[in-house]
Amino acid sequence: MMSFVLTLVAQRDATTLDNATIALARDALDGARDITVLSPEEAVDIPCPTTAAERLPALHAALEGRAIDAVLTHQASRRKRLLVSDMDSTIVANETLDDLAAHAGIGEKIATITTRSMNGELDFATALRERVALLKGFPSALLEKAWKDVTLNEGAKEMVQTMHAHGAHTALVSGGFTFFTSRVAGLCGFDEDHANTLIVDEAQGLLTGETGHPVLGPDTKLALLERLAAEHAVPLVETLAIGDGANDLPMLKKAGLGLAFHAKPVVRKAVAAQINQTSLRTALFVQGYPVSAFSGT
Repeated sequence: MMSFVLTLVAQRDATTLDNATIALARDALDGARDITVLSPEEAVDIPCPTTAAERLPALHAALEGRAIDAVLTHQASRRKRLLVSDMDSTIVANETLDDLAAHAGIGEKIATITTRSMNGELDFATALRERVALLKGFPSALLEKAWKDVTLNEGAKEMVQTMHAHGAHTALVSGGFTFFTSRVAGLCGFDEDHANTLIVDEAQGLLTGETGHPVLGPDTKLALLERLAAEHAVPLVETLAIGDGANDLPMLKKAGLGLAFHAKPVVRKAVAAQINQTSLRTALFVQGYPVSAFSGT
């Protein structure tokens, strides 16, 4: 019985998905002969048996060094009705707090703490407060400068708007700040956004070095996934969470499909479904969306 689907996706700027690669993947996982082309030379679906999961590591090894992702999902409930996505290094290419710090001239100091936090080496809330405290007394105008650096990752709009067009509820959640999430949510078309509040002394036009309480961290991200699923009557199996850092792990593990997107090593070790070579378009392909159904292009 073909209980699983292997989705092969090529990074369009680097390579194409040729027949030899498709055959290699199909044979490695004992997949079906009948495949579905989701995007010519870019993405295909291959139905696979229950034994595919144990064979997947061998396929990943065979594809190593190539700009191709191979993601295995269950046939059932592929189309997700709730999306909860991280922002920094997921929807956007930036770590927005690091960018803010760079404009303040203390970028390296804060980036070091960020890296340790995203790798799970530091408690998230403690690391956030420590980084924000270093910004005390800097002009709040630096926020606008940092915003000008923000770049959406390829496929971000397509992922959000395609899922929304097909009835999914979409939420952006970040351990960063509402100053950025509100704007990114607007650009992509998220239904809602959640993040921490960076406190500003409006009279002086200065950052106070403080955040609002409580700090939005990994447990809050998980709680949001569960709350939104309940509010919108979406079974957890029909939810998608996507992120890259250690603070995303609880929601990635709980969602019906948790996608590690160009993730930190600690996340890759814990989450089986990974996008390591390609863009956020892959989050649509693994749900069975053909490119002809994409919105927001």
